[in-house]
Amino acid sequence: MTARRLEGRVAVITGGARGQGAAHAERLAQEGAAVLCGDILDDLGEETAERLRADGLDVAYHHLDVTSAADWEAIVAAAAARGRLDVLVNNAGIIHVTPLVDETVDDWNRVLAVNATGTLLGMQTAIPVMRAGGGGSIINVASIFGVNGAEGYVAYTASKAAIVAMTKTAALEHANDNIRVNAICPGGVSTPMNENEPEGGVVPLTPLHRRAHVSEISGAVAYLASDDSSFVTGAQLVIDGGYLAR
Repeated sequence: MTARRLEGRVAVITGGARGQGAAHAERLAQEGAAVLCGDILDDLGEETAERLRADGLDVAYHHLDVTSAADWEAIVAAAAARGRLDVLVNNAGIIHVTPLVDETVDDWNRVLAVNATGTLLGMQTAIPVMRAGGGGSIINVASIFGVNGAEGYVAYTASKAAIVAMTKTAALEHANDNIRVNAICPGGVSTPMNENEPEGGVVPLTPLHRRAHVSEISGAVAYLASDDSSFVTGAQLVIDGGYLAR
């Protein structure tokens, strides 16, 4: 890779121990960013960061429960200690599959806490630091199921729709702070998180007839983190192999 569009910038990525988060960390670091990965999977997170450092990339791991305001303060402080915070990728998320009438309040609250409240806390903590540094880019990971319904995913769809709505609100509120806020809406992606989904998943309805590789999502994250997207804010970038084109 020759492009280093993020040289000298500092990024925080949640859910960075594996899957999409680890891929985003690798791509942003390849483009020159110093990356702080947060996750609750500490052993795996340390292994991922060590692997990327062995490739010459500036990646550090920090424990981060995205539902904890204290954990958010700690990782943002660690970024600020490097002099700035330019990019936040709210990637951490969980899936729970059950019919709407069988959804429990406990499971509903758990999914909303991680996916939606975690995103809110991340923006609330990062924005003051970005504002003080002259601006930044926030990329919130939503889903095609944040704009479409999905049988069996009532809590997940609600949480991802909330992310899309929060993204647009944050973009409006912080445009004057030079903080751009965008959402990506992936379709099917091959990650450990969806290993237990029903067989087939979205693939039969995806015109490209497959799930995305995580690197195919990371390219969009790098674009939104960079100045190549300097006039893009409040957007939802769909990366779904044609699923929503139907």
